[in-house]
Amino acid sequence: MIDISQAILGLDSNAQFTVSGSPSNEAEYQAQVKYVTGADENGTAIFSDTQPWTWAQVSAKQAELQADYDAKQYQRDRAAEYPELGEQLDKLYHDINNGTLTTSGGFFTALDAVKTKYPKE
Repeated sequence: MIDISQAILGLDSNAQFTVSGSPSNEAEYQAQVKYVTGADENGTAIFSDTQPWTWAQVSAKQAELQADYDAKQYQRDRAAEYPELGEQLDKLYHDINNGTLTTSGGFFTALDAVKTKYPKE
């Protein structure tokens, strides 16, 4: 789940802020998210009285990032099932060495099985 902090950083990767709680509307966002504008002579954070984005902007970014994350589930599934890189390279070496670097070789079939199981959607 993409949280509010990730959404804010998606809008500005250099944003400095604090979040207390899990805001779900404009009022909670205004109360629970504070943006840092600097520091005083003691190094204590100085917070802005205003928000640089509205709740609508932040929640839209959160939804966008969540949709992107969800759309890439197949990549996470594949990564967990691909053979280890060393094993892949060993299969590739043997296919090259044996002249079997084709769609029926061990390297291709090992990767193709995972790609077939978890197709790109």
